Amino acid sequence: MKRIIYCAAGLLSLCVSAQVGIGTSAPKSTLDVNGKTTLRKELRVGGTSAQVGNAGLNGQVLVSQGEGLPPAWKSLNVSFMEEGQYKLINSYLSSDQAGITELSNGIAADNVYKNNVGDDITDVTKGKWSKIAGLENNFIIKNGRNRLTYQFQTGIEMKAPSATTSQSVTFTCGVFRNGKLVAVRPDKIVSNNNTEKLGIQDYIFTLNYTEQNVPLGAQKLEVACRKINSSNLSSQFTIGRNVSDINTVSNAFTLESVMKIDVIEYVTYKSN
Repeated sequence: MKRIIYCAAGLLSLCVSAQVGIGTSAPKSTLDVNGKTTLRKELRVGGTSAQVGNAGLNGQVLVSQGEGLPPAWKSLNVSFMEEGQYKLINSYLSSDQAGITELSNGIAADNVYKNNVGDDITDVTKGKWSKIAGLENNFIIKNGRNRLTYQFQTGIEMKAPSATTSQSVTFTCGVFRNGKLVAVRPDKIVSNNNTEKLGIQDYIFTLNYTEQNVPLGAQKLEVACRKINSSNLSSQFTIGRNVSDINTVSNAFTLESVMKIDVIEYVTYKSN
């Protein structure tokens, strides 16, 4: 510890300036600690000789305000994550209004009623898939302990050849990762004698699925659909858009396709 004392003649007071070093013989500030520090009670900042400092609130952190200014207690907007929990890392949101029109009237269904996880999108023996191009997403997985949550929604529309005769189309949509099927759900739309709507029937299709522990590396996510069966080959059928721009029942906006992907990773901490 070095100490400097100034004495003024004729005065009874002493002015003392000192620097205290712990673990160092050459302190660089009023208190210079070179080593581990243990606090057994609260840490208070901003006090004066007449008033005790502020100990902060539960959960607050001490934040620097820059050179020459005292630190301040601040509340974080993001909660602390503990090891063993899962944390949302990224979200990918895409939309598409072009949809799928190539499965409409005159196009035969593939009559494939069953799919399995791992089916290749190009294998026509597993179905004739048509992609929704605007929903493709590419990203990289960096943590092998993860969860990928898929949320897909699209509008389905069909128009029967006759407004007074009920017709139906059975279809399915799936999520493909790197060209392989990871999630799928079949469904069916029925025109229900829609005379007031000239045989047009609208329907909202959803597919939600969570995939666990996706391998590390680049991932390509695509959404595709196919027509399984149709009660009448002349029925118009579209996915993610309206069957015709001249009808007043719907449009591409109300039937657009939306895909949301959440990448959630397992929280771990490394000790230095």
